[in-house]
Amino acid sequence: MGRRDTPPNAERDELPRTLALALEPWFLRGHRDMPWRRTRDPYAIWVSEIMLQQTRVETVQRYFEAFMERFPTVEALAAADEQAVLAAWSGLGYYRRARLLHRGARHVVQAQGGQIPSDAEGLRAIPGVGEYTAGAIASIAFDRPVPLVDGNVARVLSRIEAIEDPRQQVATARRHWQRVEAILQGGTPRVLSQALMELGATVCTPRSPQCSVCPVREVCGAHRDGRQDRIPAPRKKIASPTECWLALAITWRGRVLMVRRPAEGLLADLWCLPLVSMPAEGKDLAAAAGEALGGVRWSEAPLPMVRHVFTHRIWELHPLVGRASRKPRWPGLPDERQCWLEAGQAPPGGLPRVASKLLERIDRGWGRP
Repeated sequence: MGRRDTPPNAERDELPRTLALALEPWFLRGHRDMPWRRTRDPYAIWVSEIMLQQTRVETVQRYFEAFMERFPTVEALAAADEQAVLAAWSGLGYYRRARLLHRGARHVVQAQGGQIPSDAEGLRAIPGVGEYTAGAIASIAFDRPVPLVDGNVARVLSRIEAIEDPRQQVATARRHWQRVEAILQGGTPRVLSQALMELGATVCTPRSPQCSVCPVREVCGAHRDGRQDRIPAPRKKIASPTECWLALAITWRGRVLMVRRPAEGLLADLWCLPLVSMPAEGKDLAAAAGEALGGVRWSEAPLPMVRHVFTHRIWELHPLVGRASRKPRWPGLPDERQCWLEAGQAPPGGLPRVASKLLERIDRGWGRP
């Protein structure tokens, strides 16, 4: 019987094997070289997967090797102080990931004798390791056919199967996970799991997919029907709320005051300039700063605004420089949660990118603090 006469259910049953046979050699011929792809160490793969969550590959490449050099084993990470871990994570953002990775390492050392499990159930018992990360570690490090589906993989499968229902196009759709598991069983899991992600990241991209060089275009329903630009369906963007803050650059003897953020909420326990709510329009900024901290001579106008975009909100920060003749204390904070930095010095813990932006703005706009 010719392929054109093959029953639809039979074609569906053949699809995972067909995809596996096409994707494995394609990936091995020319995948991107990344440091975490040069190892089968489950700890290194775990670290890379946590870093890659909500962060561009190019950014992770700048941090991964330095982090691994600082914490080369799960035991080294478990033994580290949280502030040291946050300091090494500084600039990557989403610091909750670093805290969960640290907690997970301590769990592995204390509850599992330092051995990272090879099965999905054992991996998911680690704090901070969900279904996707468990699939990544099990498949890439241990070559097990444990599925993993991210946005890239969901987009690839949605197009291949020409899925029109937006609810079935998302990464959480169970049909995707079942399909990936079947694909991994058709070849080498550690290669195929990476091949699926690579295909979505480099070829089957959200906009302008490169169908002419796709290794699976012959079995792609969206390509066949000319709908690759409409699958997946575009998501409606929700406007992020904007918050305005006055960022106080309080200087004393050539140093600038930094405070640690509250233990809960955005940038929890990280260092930043003191922030106070932007006063109502028409109110003098120096007067508002003086209400927060007296005994400081404030500049008449703020430096140019610093805009920082988080996942679900935007901060507009207006840096205002003030010089103190006597060493002040930020009211209501214990001494260990405030420090004075010299130019080029780092605080004893995590310094988020938004804080670095503010320090750079102060340095350019006013001279060294």
